[in-house]
Amino acid sequence: MRTIDLSPLYRSFIGSDHLASMIDAAARQEKQTSYPPYNIELTGEDKYRITMAIAGFAKDDVTIEVQENTLKVTGAKEGVDNDEGEKKFLHKGISARNFERKFQLGDNVKVLAADLEHGLLHIDLERVIPEAQKPRKIEIGSNLIENK
Repeated sequence: MRTIDLSPLYRSFIGSDHLASMIDAAARQEKQTSYPPYNIELTGEDKYRITMAIAGFAKDDVTIEVQENTLKVTGAKEGVDNDEGEKKFLHKGISARNFERKFQLGDNVKVLAADLEHGLLHIDLERVIPEAQKPRKIEIGSNLIENK
């Protein structure tokens, strides 16, 4: 495993020391499987949509949780493994296994809604920037500290 030297970033980015911990966390994150397949699309300025192909799962089989900056989508069907013994497949291309998929959300990204339609789970997200973090203009000559 390769390590990344982030010292050049510290020279030009002030207050970005949490960046190193985020990169370390991404490198340490457990290997996720490619199931279920998903898309991430930009639907507008600061608006995103995650679409996951979860054919065969009902609304009650899927759990969506947000904790801190992690979005976790879990699909669990009752008796998924038990049905496999009763059926004889000539070709099995549709996976029906349980899954857990995690997405790391950026700061100020909020989950707005989720919808399951035609085997596709849509999760809508939006980045909401607080007023304190929006750019503001500083007038030259505005002395905030009075000299005594």
